[in-house]
Amino acid sequence: QLQLVESGGGLVQPGGSLRPSCAASGFTLDNYHIGWFRQAPGKEREGVSCIANRGGSTDYADSVKGRFAISRDNAKNTVSLQMNSLKPAATAVYYCARSRWLYGCSLASHRYDYWGQGTQVTVSS
Repeated sequence: QLQLVESGGGLVQPGGSLRPSCAASGFTLDNYHIGWFRQAPGKEREGVSCIANRGGSTDYADSVKGRFAISRDNAKNTVSLQMNSLKPAATAVYYCARSRWLYGCSLASHRYDYWGQGTQVTVSS
């Protein structure tokens, strides 16, 4: 059974860090581009970061460059998103998703065909 499961969200103060992870079952994550997206209440889903398959390139939204880092752990079949210097605007449900788009990883959600259920991240004092 195919599954993507996010974990590692939570409540953190502004300036703090979190490291949500995306775990796969039923398929090998490294065969796919993996993206992280977020959706805040009343807002559209936006791409945060992605990593191409098989050790390929990464990409980040301008709003998180220099503060977030995406990485793979192929032994655990997971992809993590290290989030530092968090701001209240980062409060959202964070989702991971997989893609096989021919041209590499993308921050466009329509290029992803399978999604996890999401993990809540709240940045508040």
